[in-house]
Amino acid sequence: MIISFKGHQFPKDVILHAVFFYVRYSISYRDLEEILTERGMNVDHATLNRRVVKFSPLVAVEVHKRKQSTANSWRMDETYIKVRGQWMYLYRAVDRDGKTLDFMLSKRRNAATATRFFAKALSSNDIPMRIVIDKSGANGAGITEVNRILKRFGCLAKINTVRSKYLNNMIEQDHRFIKQRTRPMLGFKSFNTAMATLEGVEIAQTIRKRQFDLDGSGFAQFATLAG
Repeated sequence: MIISFKGHQFPKDVILHAVFFYVRYSISYRDLEEILTERGMNVDHATLNRRVVKFSPLVAVEVHKRKQSTANSWRMDETYIKVRGQWMYLYRAVDRDGKTLDFMLSKRRNAATATRFFAKALSSNDIPMRIVIDKSGANGAGITEVNRILKRFGCLAKINTVRSKYLNNMIEQDHRFIKQRTRPMLGFKSFNTAMATLEGVEIAQTIRKRQFDLDGSGFAQFATLAG
């Protein structure tokens, strides 16, 4: 997919630099506005927000196509993100090597949501042999339901559920990068804005983990993914 930058005030590289800088580093939109102003580019912080929300999901489409294959053992857990003053659930999964698999923001934490998350993760990754979770009954029920769906479609593979807080330390540690990056954002104003911004933060995380067969700096890889 080729992302169009037609009609925007600044060139593609300037826009992508601003988006990548925001989702990768712990700065606010006003900080980024000041940095760009010092470099002779007057961009309002509200405009920067719109660029991040618009382009992060578009780059994410290419990310799912081009990321390297992952291991067949997953670690899954949830963390919390504040949206309009309310805590919401950020479902995330990595493989046994720490590579990012997928994420999903949800207003609820239950079996139906867990099933939806696993289905989403399976759509862009190979079927794992096992998924390590904590003691959450909802997540266990989600894996059970996914196995039913796979069987219904004639898939002989069965995903095993492993409950281990020790093995799940990896995903809990991986949450730290996301929390570190979102803390300066002081919460999101809408669910859609949160989802789009988190897409960008997760892209930065996958680049930092070198999950692509691409050369160059973090920004160079981001620009390549953006086409």
